[in-house]
Amino acid sequence: METFTTHRLLAERLKFQHLNELNRMHQNQQVMATLGGVRSDEETRLFIFNNLHHWQSYGFGLWVFRDKVNHQFVGRAGLRNTDVGGMNEVELAYALMAKFWGQGLATEMGEKILKIAFEILKLREVVCFTLTTNQASQRVMKKLEFKYEREMIHANLPHLFYRLKI
Repeated sequence: METFTTHRLLAERLKFQHLNELNRMHQNQQVMATLGGVRSDEETRLFIFNNLHHWQSYGFGLWVFRDKVNHQFVGRAGLRNTDVGGMNEVELAYALMAKFWGQGLATEMGEKILKIAFEILKLREVVCFTLTTNQASQRVMKKLEFKYEREMIHANLPHLFYRLKI
């Protein structure tokens, strides 16, 4: 699925053309505080390369989101295969520019992506996890009806792990 829309957003499959916008996001300390820290230009290029490879391998990945009104870059979100404690899982991942926080946009992105996951990709479950201190992300997961499973260590930091099954 190359593109889609939500009530307020336009989504397009992540591409190298999004490098400048992702650099801006990945170099924002406020945004990246809960996402492993600020990334260099080269780390962002590698992030895009890895995500393009993910699309080729699995047929899904991350999308870039813009608001419908003025096409401003809002953030990125999507589905990724990931290893969680030795188990292969499909993760719902999302990150928004700080100016768009608190407007329900992460939930809106998540709702549409989960619909794609379950109805189009025919996945049976999706996981989501965040730092124990990231209250906003935990609220999004609960609104999306993910169920808390456990605490875990990811990237050497304590995280909360949630799962959604159909």
